[in-house]
Amino acid sequence: MTSFVVAVLIAAVWLILGFKRFRHKFFTIFLIALILFTFISFSMVIKNKGVDLKTVSGMMQAGKLYFSWLGSVFGNFKTITADAIRMDWSNADQNKTRS
Repeated sequence: MTSFVVAVLIAAVWLILGFKRFRHKFFTIFLIALILFTFISFSMVIKNKGVDLKTVSGMMQAGKLYFSWLGSVFGNFKTITADAIRMDWSNADQNKTRS
């Protein structure tokens, strides 16, 4: 009985440490994905806009373009989510018996 309790305690410690390691790994992957998303989306937004990133005014213009695009993305997500909530998701037509 004692060896069973010790085995359960060892397994619990192992799982707790593994969970902490997973949480840190997940956070690291999330940060890397966020940095990649920001870099790629920023590059795509200012592409073919004639923005000079070597000047302060060019950086300001690029920032305005990017944050305007980012705001429109969140606005589109809000619209899609609101439309999905208002949809009739019931199976009313499928529940009718055929005669």
